[in-house]
Amino acid sequence: MAYQINDRLPHLVYAQASPHSQGGTSLFQAGSIGAHNAQDFVSQTQVIQGAVEELQRVGFTVLDRGEATINIAGPPDLYESYFETSLVTEEREVIQPGAVEMRDTRTFLDSAKADRPGLITPRPRGTAAQFLEGVALEQPATRLSGPGSPPELDYWHLTLGDVAQHLGARAARDEEITGAGVRLTMVDTGWERVPYFVDEGLNGTVVLGPGTADPGVDEDGHGTCESANVFAVAPGIDFTMVKARDTNVIGAFDTARRQSQRPDIISMSLAYQAKSPFLDAINVVLAESVSLAVEAGIVVVCAAGNGHHAYPAQHPDVIAAGGVYRDEHGNLEASNYASGFTSAVYPGRIVPDVCGLVGMLPGGAYILLPAPPGSAIDQRRAKEPYPKGDGTSPGDGWVVLSGTSAAAPQVAGVCALLLEADPSLALAGVRAALQNSALDVIRGRSNTDTGGVAARGPDNATGYGLVRAADAVRLVRKSPTGPTGPTGPTGPTSPTSPTG
Repeated sequence: MAYQINDRLPHLVYAQASPHSQGGTSLFQAGSIGAHNAQDFVSQTQVIQGAVEELQRVGFTVLDRGEATINIAGPPDLYESYFETSLVTEEREVIQPGAVEMRDTRTFLDSAKADRPGLITPRPRGTAAQFLEGVALEQPATRLSGPGSPPELDYWHLTLGDVAQHLGARAARDEEITGAGVRLTMVDTGWERVPYFVDEGLNGTVVLGPGTADPGVDEDGHGTCESANVFAVAPGIDFTMVKARDTNVIGAFDTARRQSQRPDIISMSLAYQAKSPFLDAINVVLAESVSLAVEAGIVVVCAAGNGHHAYPAQHPDVIAAGGVYRDEHGNLEASNYASGFTSAVYPGRIVPDVCGLVGMLPGGAYILLPAPPGSAIDQRRAKEPYPKGDGTSPGDGWVVLSGTSAAAPQVAGVCALLLEADPSLALAGVRAALQNSALDVIRGRSNTDTGGVAARGPDNATGYGLVRAADAVRLVRKSPTGPTGPTGPTGPTSPTSPTG
C-alpha cells in the first residue's frame, strides 16, 4: 500500500507517461528542451499505440494521447503494482493563491527513490520498460490570481475600461484594431458567459480538458474573471477556454495546442513552481509541450507568478507576464505582489519579459472583474475586508483582484492586436514589438520572495516594462516584416540550457 500522510493520498492519480522518444534520448534525460529540438522527444505512432494498449490492459484510464506523452489516471495502488514502486506524499508550503501572507500546504506525490522529483522510472527489466521511458506524476498547479451592476466600493480600484485605457488598447481600438480574426485560447478553470459578457456582446467557446466536466460551469470562477482582462484589451478575438483541473494542467494545455483550428495564442495563468536548477519531472513534460506549441507557430503567454518562481513562464520560448502598479495619480512602480527574478533553470533568463497591470500586497485587490455568482472565487474574495479581501458580497458575481493571472491575458490580448495588424508576425516579431514599445518602469521592487528590483532599462522586476498596445501596433505597421531587436536578456528565440 502507498504511504499516506493524514489520508491525503488522492483516490485518483494523474500523470503523463512518456513512450520511448524517437531521438533515442529519454525526455527526462534531456539537457534542454525548446522549439529547436522538441521533435527529438516525440514518439513514433506505433510506439505510442503500443504504450496506450499496454496501459489500458493493466487498468489505467487513458485520458489523452499526444506526440510525446500519454495523459493517464489511475488509483495509487495500480501505479505501485505495475511500476514496482511506492508512492509517497509530501506536504509542501505553497503561496496560494498568490501573496506572501496567503500561504497554505498542498499534497505533492513522488515515487520512492525517484531519479528526478515526481518521476517514476520503470525498472530496466520490468514490463513497463518495454513501452515507457518514464512517468511524470502531476503536481497541484497554482492559480496566479456578474449579474446586475458592479458594486459600489469605498476604495480606489480599476475598472475594465481603465485597463483598456492604461494599456493603450483603447487607442488601438480607435484605429480599428481589436484582435479580430485572431484565435486566442486560455487554459484555466473554465468560462461562463455571465451577464457582463452578455451585455458587452462577448462570446466564447469552452473545450473540456482531460478529467473535467460541465463545460457551461466554472466552479472555481478564476478562468471566467481573468478572461475579462483579455476581452478588455482585444474584444474582437475568437475566444476559446480549455477547462483544466489544477491537478492535470498539461493535459489541458495539450488539448489547447492540438485544437482542430490551431490557436494563434495560448494564455495560461496556471503554474508550477521551479525555484531550483533541476526541473521536476512534470515540468520537463511541460517544457516539451510548450516547445511543440511554439514550434507549431503558437505564441505562448504565461503568468510570472505572485511570489512564485512560476513555470512555464521561465521557458525561454514563452512570453512571461509580470506586474506593474499604476496608482490613482498615474505613477508607475513594480508590483510587490507580482514575481520578478532571474531563472535558476535557464542561466541569464529574466522573468518577466513585459508586464500588465497588477495590484499590491497584501491582497492584490485592484481590478473589478465579473465572476460566476457563488463560485469559489466569488465567495473566497468576499470572506475578508479590503485590503486582504475585496469588500464585495459573497454571491454577487463580482470580485476585485489582480496578480499575474490578470497580467497574462492582458499581455496575450496585446499579442492578438499585433497579430491582427500583421498576421505573418512570428514569435520573435511579437516579442520585439512588445519590448520595443513597453514603458520603462524604474521604481519599486517585485515580490520579496523573488527579489527583483526595478531600474532603468530591462530589469528583473518588470522586464522591459508595461505593455503599450497602440505603440506596439504602430511599430508592427511600420515594418512589413515586424520589428527587430532588442533581443532581451536571453534573446527571443535562442535556446538556453538548464543546469539540470
